[in-house]
Formats: sequence, structure tokens, C-alpha cells
Amino acid sequence: MNFNGFHKSDFDVFKVDGLDARMTEIREKIQPKFRAISEILLPELMIETEQEIFLHVAKHLRRKVNPPVDTWSAYCLNKRGYKAHPHFQVGLFDDRAFVWLAFMKDMPNKRNVMNTFLNYFDEFESTIPEEYVISFNHHKRDAKVVGELTESELRSNLLHVRDNVRLDLLIGKHLFVGTDQLENPAIFMREVRETFMQLMPIYKMAFT
Repeated sequence: MNFNGFHKSDFDVFKVDGLDARMTEIREKIQPKFRAISEILLPELMIETEQEIFLHVAKHLRRKVNPPVDTWSAYCLNKRGYKAHPHFQVGLFDDRAFVWLAFMKDMPNKRNVMNTFLNYFDEFESTIPEEYVISFNHHKRDAKVVGELTESELRSNLLHVRDNVRLDLLIGKHLFVGTDQLENPAIFMREVRETFMQLMPIYKMAFT
């Protein structure tokens, strides 16, 4: 299918009651759009990263009762899974899309990656635009605006992620329902590309 943006009807899937019913809606309405987006992004990401990149679409297999409050796609160098590796995400909550560079709690070398960011903190900090947001739990929409954090606070957050096995590090943008950033496919893809390319130095830093 051709990607035609995200519209209110796409976000209404999160109003559907029940795990099976909501997952049916996600599979039928959202996941085809994730795959359409990937057809555009994958070739570009492979050029920029100089790695083979694979699409992963969240299946929410661990859920047995409660329906997901968000859903996402991930772009990762590993074909079998993404949570143990640095990766990019495009996903939805019920009121917004998120575009992340993600370092999740499942990464076995998360501590080393956070130490790298701390060791090259000036480069890390200067790469992230002030209007970007940072989050520490991929299941929650709560996020801090980077420009509202002092240098000391940002450094402290990296230390906290490093030392707490339950925390993720997610950096990127939120795009809200009803805006051209979501509904206009060209604008949305521009936002995603710009975010991924802006954060690419941090992605590459994670492998040093």
C-alpha cells in the first residue's frame, strides 16, 4: 500500500476494548502503514548506517489480557530481534506518534553505551535539538523536553539510565493527532527522516 499519513481513524484503534479485538485493528490498520513507511526508510537507513537494517513490527505477544496502549515498528541491524540493540522506532499512542532513537533496558551492553555517551557528553548533548524529547519508558508517553533540562540534569539522567536496569533511553519527537505532521504523508516522512538523520551520530556513537 502507499502510505497516506496517520489519521484520527488510525488512533481510534486504541479505543477498541479487548486484547484480541484491538490487536485485530492494529494488524489491519496500523501495521500495513508501518510496512509502507519501511519501504521508504529502509534503503535510506542502510546507506546512512552502512549496515543491513531490518524492519520489526511489534507483535505484543507477551500480552495475555490487557490490550496495548501503544504500538510501534523498529529498524535494527539484527534480523532476529531489536530490543537488545540500538534501533530507530516509529510508533503510536492514542494521541500522538513517536519517532525515537531507542536504547532499551534489554540491551546487554546498555551500561557501556551510556558510559560512552557520558564520556563524549559534549558531542552527545550538542547533537540533540532543544525541541526534541527524551523518555525513559517505552510504554509511557511521558517525556522531557531536552531544552528544558540543564546540562547537569541531562548528565544525571544518563547516569540514572545506566544504573537502573528497568529504564530505557528514548530520544526523538512526538507528533500529535490532527496536525499536518501526521496527516500529510510527505510532511510526516520528512519529520521521520530529519529525526533519524539528526540522531544518526548518536546511533553510531553507541557502536564505538
